[in-house]
Amino acid sequence: MTIPVITLDGPSASGKGTVAARIAARLGFHYLDSGALYRLMALYATRHGIGFDQEARLAMAAVRLPATFAEGVVQLEGEDVSEAIRAEAIGIGASKVAVLPALRAALLQRQRDFRLAPGLVTDGRDMGSVVFPDARLKVFLTASAAERARRRHKQLIDKGEAANIEQIQQDIEERDARDAARAVAPLKAEADAHLLDTTSLSIDQAVEQVLAWYAAVASQPG
Repeated sequence: MTIPVITLDGPSASGKGTVAARIAARLGFHYLDSGALYRLMALYATRHGIGFDQEARLAMAAVRLPATFAEGVVQLEGEDVSEAIRAEAIGIGASKVAVLPALRAALLQRQRDFRLAPGLVTDGRDMGSVVFPDARLKVFLTASAAERARRRHKQLIDKGEAANIEQIQQDIEERDARDAARAVAPLKAEADAHLLDTTSLSIDQAVEQVLAWYAAVASQPG
């Protein structure tokens, strides 16, 4: 039987990462944060002087990217970069390198290799459309730009970092536009995806809704 996959796609700060991780824990499935791969590429490029528009160099680096994921820790070249890849500048860089077709192709199989028994929950922007088009359940999470900016602002403040909510919202809106307009794997809800607007939902409510959808499809044959 095909190993089941649940994909959660959506824009930045829609809550998909937290929701996906909790669902994976509830189901005992593996979890893939696909965005971390692009953030790692942005961090690697920054540290090695590679421009975000140098497609050939980035694609070559992606094939042999010295990165590992284990027990919630992300390592790059032997260093724990779990926090470093969450910096705002790296997130913006990730969005820029993610538009490059050669880089996306280089990372495609690497993402598919995470599909292991008993199942996989993954979040990103093209998980259901490109990486796992045969996913058992596809969900597209969204929220208003203002709400996503509020969430991101709170995260930064809680970590003791200075943050301007107006600038955060502007960055989010620009990233949305860039992700939706890219030629390869644009950010969009697939026709067979369940839409989940998390603007007024708690994390627990979002998790329970996705689990209910999965229970429904898991009970169906095929």
